[in-house]
Amino acid sequence: MKKTIFVMALVLFCYGAVFAAGGSDKQASSDLDAPVSLVLWTHEDPNRSVLEKGFIEQYKASHPNVNIDYQMYPSGKMRELLTVAFSANQGPDIFNQSQSVIRQFVVEGRTAALDPSWIGEKKIGDVVGRYIPGALEAVELDGAIYGLPLEYTNLCMYLNKKIFREAGLNPETDYPKTWEDVMALSEKLVIRNGEIITRRGFDFRYPSYTQQFLPMVVQLGGQLVSDDGKKAVIGDEAWIQFFEYMRQWGPKGKNLGGPTYVAPRQAFDLDNNEIAMSESGLYQQARMKAANPSFYESGEWMVVPYPQFKNAKKEAAGDIACHYYLVNSQAPLEHKIWAWRAVDFMLSHSEEYLAAVNLVQPTYKLFNSAAFKAIPYSDVFRRDLERGKLVYYAENSAAINDRMKAAVEAAMLQGEDPKTVLASFRKAVQEILDQQQ
Repeated sequence: MKKTIFVMALVLFCYGAVFAAGGSDKQASSDLDAPVSLVLWTHEDPNRSVLEKGFIEQYKASHPNVNIDYQMYPSGKMRELLTVAFSANQGPDIFNQSQSVIRQFVVEGRTAALDPSWIGEKKIGDVVGRYIPGALEAVELDGAIYGLPLEYTNLCMYLNKKIFREAGLNPETDYPKTWEDVMALSEKLVIRNGEIITRRGFDFRYPSYTQQFLPMVVQLGGQLVSDDGKKAVIGDEAWIQFFEYMRQWGPKGKNLGGPTYVAPRQAFDLDNNEIAMSESGLYQQARMKAANPSFYESGEWMVVPYPQFKNAKKEAAGDIACHYYLVNSQAPLEHKIWAWRAVDFMLSHSEEYLAAVNLVQPTYKLFNSAAFKAIPYSDVFRRDLERGKLVYYAENSAAINDRMKAAVEAAMLQGEDPKTVLASFRKAVQEILDQQQ
């Protein structure tokens, strides 16, 4: 019995390979008329899911032979679920993940390259031409494209004007321009009950260690990995200054914040005097509006650019996180074609994504639209996008993020000497790089 199943699987694999070699819609025309059921996995987002389920119903109405099972999972579980599913050759037809996760799947061949003819384009350059430079970087390999961007998110600084004024500050002129300003303002704005902070001036996005902290090091002239990808943690002076900054931030220093407190962006939206400044993306406005509509409508908040160090050697804005929709390379050809068409249909509604959940797709069409320009402070985000880059997304990005978390918390929470932290961090990252070579 097992032998029979194996032979059947081998025949189906070879059959699929023949179609994949041709990559032609015409070759599969008869199959495209048959009923097809697709499975879509995406990270949990209640507001976005309502929108996308509506798009899927529209798509199914115009393509009655296509059914799409839309499934949501917690963001923190998606990588593990996908890895297990792919290992068993049971992955979904369509899935959504961040650039830090999907690069491994692209390199391993788990994702299907887009044939531009499947979505009505003549050549791959026509697809690339839709997007601003760098937007497809994480899903490009050997001239092919393996994903299309759902959202393109950079970090800027949200500021509560009311808290600033209550502390005797003018938010329009006293907002932080440098990281030194961020610390000095936080010292003025913080409120404590003993050693426990009851109001923070500012705090960092601790789960996203590489996205949050690497731009700060880059500003100072440091690098995570050398240009040839072989040497870890470049620029001792930059890293030591950064780790000293974090040591001063934590409870062993000035006691201004830390990862044990409520996530800053959640506290900011509630407007209950727990935090004055928080970093987030443009999408945060939709979350604020849903969580606290009166604060959203109050005019008591503003957005300012990502700060720089006073002695910065290089200008760098917050790193850009991008989520992509991708298609499973193990799926039959008809599934791949319909899956790419469904993805393209959903993503063709960029203004609806923006209006409903403030998700920004990095297309020239959206950035030049009146809808984008009408979003509060969209000009601030757009200017910072032009000086930002994608979050580190190599195959080892998850492991390196974990090592950076350990290093930052050693300096901030344990108050370890920055030189000691640097030596340990460099060793840990170098071991990861060596394993990849």
